[in-house]
Amino acid sequence: MDPYLLAKWLHILSSTVLFGTGIGTAFQMVWAMRSRDGRVIHQVARGVVMADWLFTTPAGVIQPATGLWLIHLQGWSLTEPWLLATYVLYALAFLCWAPVVHLQTRIRDLTANGSFPPEALRACRIWFALGWPAFLALMAIFALMVSKPALGF
Repeated sequence: MDPYLLAKWLHILSSTVLFGTGIGTAFQMVWAMRSRDGRVIHQVARGVVMADWLFTTPAGVIQPATGLWLIHLQGWSLTEPWLLATYVLYALAFLCWAPVVHLQTRIRDLTANGSFPPEALRACRIWFALGWPAFLALMAIFALMVSKPALGF
């Protein structure tokens, strides 16, 4: 297979897994949290934590690797303005995601006995708040990847 097509295919596939797993697990967690049932939240959080390790983490590593590969293959400068914007947005998404993984694990552990203590509710609220900037950052990255605009900075 042509190296460019392979890099592009892996980049698109990993972005789909990253975004799809993120939005899918977020929906499941929000839906479970609405129940206020510690048993339900615990079971869903167990699956969400596992999905993050099995899907989100590898896709999150593959994304920048294949992105750099594509930059090299296309001969773009690493400092193209639209690429600089994607680096910042990806860093923002990561900075939101890293504590989210910890919070999901904490929610899972706090609800292990079937209760839904106030600490778990606080963790859920922080988890929810951190999800929005990460989601919006990934949406903006998609827009930049598709349009590759000439940004003036």
